[in-house]
Parts: sequence; structure tokens; C-alpha cells
Amino acid sequence: MKMMLTLVLCIVLLPKTHALPAEKQIRELLANQTTAWNNGDIPAFMSGYWNSDSLVFVGKSGITYGWQKTLDNYQKNYPDTAIMGQLQFDIVQLKKLCGNTYFVLGKWFLKRTVGDVGGHFTLILKKFKDGWKVVSDHSS
Repeated sequence: MKMMLTLVLCIVLLPKTHALPAEKQIRELLANQTTAWNNGDIPAFMSGYWNSDSLVFVGKSGITYGWQKTLDNYQKNYPDTAIMGQLQFDIVQLKKLCGNTYFVLGKWFLKRTVGDVGGHFTLILKKFKDGWKVVSDHSS
């Protein structure tokens, strides 16, 4: 009887939807961004970013605010697939900061015919109605 009661309680406590754990969803987002980049599709890559004027991107040229400006900078700095190369992410740390906010630390690498390049990144991601989005990106 005790085992059956426990089983019933577990079933009652299960969520109605079987959402993927946050860490897996975030890894999938980054994998989708990698695929988009490697297909030369910067707008699809940008779908992983929060489409807001409050998006923050910090790179070698300084601080950029806003989704559109970040997209414009990517398109200006990576005008073709030779410059874009093939992207690879290596996630070093994925850590929950609070309920719907995660921190990601990692390495990025571009294999290119014009010369390879790479560096490190830190991301802050938040979950929105349409899924996880990068709200802050610091890439060096």
C-alpha cells in the first residue's frame, strides 16, 4: 500500500507538459545557432538572441545595445561564408543563476580558409514565452 501511494503522489506531482530540462534546451539553442552560422545564415543565428533594444553584446569593438545593431555588426564583420568559417562552441560551464536565468561560459572557434580565430564567451540567458534567449553576450 505504501509503495502504491508513493507512485500516485509522484504521478500527481509530474508537470502536465514534459518540458526539457533548461540545460538541455540551452545546449540545443547553442547547437541551433552553430548550425545556422555554419550554413551562413546570420539572421537564423540571431534568433537565439533576445529581440530587444536591451540586448547587450560586448566584443572587441566595445558595447553594443540592441538586437538590430548586433545583427548589423555581425553582417558587417562577417560578410561572406569565407570570413564566417565553421563555428564550434565548447561549453565550459552552464550554471543556473536564478529561476529563469542561466550563465554560460565557453570557448568559440572559427575554422576558416582565411585564417582560424577563436576566443571565449560568457552568456546570460533568460527564458521567455518563445524559449531561451541570450540577453547578454561578452565575446573576446
